[in-house]
Amino acid sequence: MVDASVPASRIQKARSTRIVGVGASAGGLEPLEQFISGVPTASGLAYVVVQHMDPTHKALLGELLQRVTAMPVHEVRDAQRIEPDVVYVIPPNTELTVVEGMLHLASPSQLHGRRLPIDVLFSSLARELGDRAIGVVLSGMGSDGTLGLQAIQSQGGLTLAQQPDSAQFDAMPKSAIAAGCVDIVALPGEMPARILGVAGAPAASGPGLPEAGDHAAALNSILGLLHDRTRHDLADYKPNTLVRRIGRRMAVHSLDTMTAYAAFLRHNTQELDLLFKEMLIGVTTFFRDPEVWQELRDQVLPTLLARHAAAGNGPLRAWVVGCSTGEEAYSLAITFAEVLESMPQRASCELQIFATDLNADAIAAARNGRFAPTITRDLTPARLAKFFTERPDGYQIDKRIRDMVLFAQHDVILDPPFTRLDILSCRNLMIYFSAALQRRLVPLFHYSLRHGGALLLGNSETVGRAQTLFIPLSPKSRLFWRGDNAGAVDAMVFPTHRRPASPSATQESTVPALNPPLVNLQSVADQLLLQTFSPPAVLVNDGGDIVYISGRTGRYLEPAAGKANWNIHVMARPAIRTQLAIALRTALQDKTPVQLRGLRLDDETTATVDITVQAVLQPKSFDGMAMIVFRDAALPPKRRGRLAKSAGPANTSVEDELVRARAEIQALRQEMRASQEELQAANEELQSTNEELQSANEELTTSKEEAQSMNEELQTINGELQSKLDDLALSQSDMQNLLNSTDIATLFLDSDLNVRRFTEQIARVVHLREGDIGRPLSELANTLIYPELHADVKETLRTLAFSEKQVATTDGHWYTVRIMPYRTLANVIRGVVITFVDITAAKELESRLRKA
Repeated sequence: MVDASVPASRIQKARSTRIVGVGASAGGLEPLEQFISGVPTASGLAYVVVQHMDPTHKALLGELLQRVTAMPVHEVRDAQRIEPDVVYVIPPNTELTVVEGMLHLASPSQLHGRRLPIDVLFSSLARELGDRAIGVVLSGMGSDGTLGLQAIQSQGGLTLAQQPDSAQFDAMPKSAIAAGCVDIVALPGEMPARILGVAGAPAASGPGLPEAGDHAAALNSILGLLHDRTRHDLADYKPNTLVRRIGRRMAVHSLDTMTAYAAFLRHNTQELDLLFKEMLIGVTTFFRDPEVWQELRDQVLPTLLARHAAAGNGPLRAWVVGCSTGEEAYSLAITFAEVLESMPQRASCELQIFATDLNADAIAAARNGRFAPTITRDLTPARLAKFFTERPDGYQIDKRIRDMVLFAQHDVILDPPFTRLDILSCRNLMIYFSAALQRRLVPLFHYSLRHGGALLLGNSETVGRAQTLFIPLSPKSRLFWRGDNAGAVDAMVFPTHRRPASPSATQESTVPALNPPLVNLQSVADQLLLQTFSPPAVLVNDGGDIVYISGRTGRYLEPAAGKANWNIHVMARPAIRTQLAIALRTALQDKTPVQLRGLRLDDETTATVDITVQAVLQPKSFDGMAMIVFRDAALPPKRRGRLAKSAGPANTSVEDELVRARAEIQALRQEMRASQEELQAANEELQSTNEELQSANEELTTSKEEAQSMNEELQTINGELQSKLDDLALSQSDMQNLLNSTDIATLFLDSDLNVRRFTEQIARVVHLREGDIGRPLSELANTLIYPELHADVKETLRTLAFSEKQVATTDGHWYTVRIMPYRTLANVIRGVVITFVDITAAKELESRLRKA
């Protein structure tokens, strides 16, 4: 809740301030000082520093950083508003987040040893600032900061890491760099200039598409390079999005023009990959816009479940377009599970979710199903406990939720859509597409949905001109029911991979050859014979993967739904799949041809096919492959009357088929029984071993993380104390020089009257050497004619009374001897201080005056 006494302009200023999150651990004090000292006092940015600290130790980081900068350095207080040109330091034993332009402190959510305070801060910056967030990872052990930098980068923010060879402990920078989430790798002292170069770059502020011909040509060249590298066409993205993302990469490499950046890309494939990832939009939160999920839970899913119960046509199907790292898809699966629990009569219903994204790295992370500890801010404790398993590094999605989702890399612009869907979710993706592409996708979504299906869009998206195709659930909601007015729009354009025609082929087809080249008649004849008379066939390897297709095989093979899979066991028609698998295995094992005759292609027709499976023996490079040949079998002529009853060949054919079927069934049963027993035994052994290893691994991981955390905290304390020791050594040197410059002999004694310290001038009065430290005063030889010295020192120590006497020495000198108690800063008496001031000249002058 915002304080009403704070001016609105100040709140807006705090929210608009760009924040640099800086994370460090062991060995991080020196790079922190180098980084902060390189920041100009009027950068306009705020700096939030998080370091792994001992929760029981008083933090000295703020004091140490204040020495190297003129900016104010503050230890964070809860609900503190962020101001530009200020350095904020995290207090010990806390987690720090940024919400609505304010710094918030909280108790650590994880046990000691598992805390990731840098990830917590960076994730909050990503949520709060989006592409205006900046994250910096410096020296440290472990991997804290990597997930946070990934969150910042997914939102388009700027990420930096210390050059590993300059770090005392390089694990944290190396982890971030290996994860591919770092834009800039530099020395700590160079980072402020690099940050200001990007933060202040005009290209990063999001200008429109340049109208100049050179810039437009450079943009087209960049998009062409991306297409050649990734096979994905980004020309249909909004120009503002493209230019803004390209501008950020230009600023990272300090390039002024898009033409220069295009030239840089031509010789740097790694930068092309980074730019492509920069173009992709990431969604990183569970249950975004909770009110939409509540409507989905209360109205949409119950209605779909009721229709499903009436129709009874398999599981419900959903497609999540642009799923990123899987939070959206898993949120849908969790909501469906909760709805099923509230409707026991629908417990048998299932939901199959297809989650797709263009980013292969995001799909891999989504398949893994592991999330950072920061998801506790998006999920209730009840959902966390029910649908997640806590791990040392975060949370693992529950298996029953994971099994509901099928992840695949998919380009919604070019790849064919999923069909027969009950739910289609495409949230905050189309806002980055051009209007023409949006008009093409919305009718396609209508086609993909079943009658009565639901469409879920983001809060900034609409169905545009295709309003007649969908019925909104509520005026403010972005939930729509599929309508039946399919004729209200123009013909749909299905996605296809556009392949430009070969220039040579075009030229050959349009320009007739005046002198056609000589051809080999035998080759032409062979080709005509193969095309006309050869049966359809496929060449497969020992795993069943198809490596070559000859002729038209569509009658016998068909692509399976989902991700493309060119395997004969998946593509073969269901009626011939089992026999074909057995024949392929037999042919490869026995190296003999296997004949399958009179197999029916399906139950609805009487069409049959003969299949020949033959292992390829020559050449040796094809060993392990097999050729599968399909031939349509001729139907036997129908007989009439009594002839039909005594049709011997027909009966023989039926009997042969039955015998073959029984043999196949028996072989399959035996093989399945043996495989089942072996798998069960292996599964039990592996399960037992896995449980033991998992238990040991968790214990070792916990111990390792606790030890690592304690080591990092000790390293941090050691760095701070070393800095303090340097200060104390300097202060001691100053004090020693001060005492020596006064030319006053001084002797420090402890409470037992043993020598603790002395100045150089004391040698004229008391015979002392460095080895005399710790000797009692009574054992020291001196030139003073002062037998009461030991007694006076004891009396001063007892009464704390100041004592001063003028004493002569055996060599004719006079000294004023002052005895004072030694008081510490805490006002504790820890001995005495004796000073000897040489007054010989004054005594001689006094003697001459008396004589005169």
